[in-house]
Amino acid sequence: MSQNFKLYSQYYDLLYQDKDYQAEVNYLHQLINQYRPKSTNILELGSGTGKHANLLAEKSYSIVGLERSAEMVAIANKTKTEKVDFIIADITGFQINQSFDVALSLFHVISYLTDNQSLISTFEQVHHHLNEKGLFIFDVWHSSAVNFQVPEKRTKTLQNEIIHVTRHANPIINTEQNVVVVNYAIEVEDLKDGTTTNIDELHPMRHFSRPEIELLAYATGFEVIHSEEFLSKAIPSVETWGVCYILRKL
Repeated sequence: MSQNFKLYSQYYDLLYQDKDYQAEVNYLHQLINQYRPKSTNILELGSGTGKHANLLAEKSYSIVGLERSAEMVAIANKTKTEKVDFIIADITGFQINQSFDVALSLFHVISYLTDNQSLISTFEQVHHHLNEKGLFIFDVWHSSAVNFQVPEKRTKTLQNEIIHVTRHANPIINTEQNVVVVNYAIEVEDLKDGTTTNIDELHPMRHFSRPEIELLAYATGFEVIHSEEFLSKAIPSVETWGVCYILRKL
């Protein structure tokens, strides 16, 4: 694993150190029990370093996580539990010989699919791998909030005992495509030796309205059975950046 990725992994863990994974897993477990009780296995799209998967396994689910980053999968495999497997795969085109009760895609992974064909391909793959009346639960950026609040330039600094991070975010808004391209310029300073690593990232994020999700669901064999603000369960509004959708396979 390269030194650059090790520093990036430290940055990633620091950036999301306050993220309450346990609360999110409890929330997802409640949704599954509400809309498809007795579900036993889960397919996770964009499983990252495996934190959600391991916590879901503690609730007696079997998990298969799909992640296109080999480095992330390598990290995830170091802590995976008995009921968890990770596969290096692109969520827009995968084939595994297993079907699932529930598919999850968290942390706005679906918003990274900015073109229609990638979205359709992903939804079709999920549909193919779900059991009868299986659920597809995911969160996306919400168009009403993006249009009302309008993303702005921001700078964030973070530090732990190993690194100091300065991250500049410069969003470019494509109103015709419902996409916000967030340009990140990141400087990671190694506090042990004073060296710095510069990382440039482009995060193109698509935002969605409910009618768009309903049309996408209809086109790929799903129905939208509920939507709400992720975690809080509030009714989506112009203040809601992340909306959770629950789809059922028809």
